[in-house]
Amino acid sequence: MGVNYPSMRSSDLLRILAHLGYIEDRRVGSHRRLKANGRPDLTFAFHDGQTVPPGLVRKILAKDVGLSEDEIREILK
Repeated sequence: MGVNYPSMRSSDLLRILAHLGYIEDRRVGSHRRLKANGRPDLTFAFHDGQTVPPGLVRKILAKDVGLSEDEIREILK
């Protein structure tokens, strides 16, 4: 069965990315460049209190970071 992706605050998604080893490399306004060893670089363009919709949560975790559905399910518990 697929993962039911929730919407979440951008600060919560950043906390998940930090747990995966991402750190902020640089920042210009709301655009943050995130890096992690062994993972692709990400550009995260949300203000802290903004809500990230479910489809974008899926894109970031599954496509951009490259996590499997099982890994995502474990993280979102």
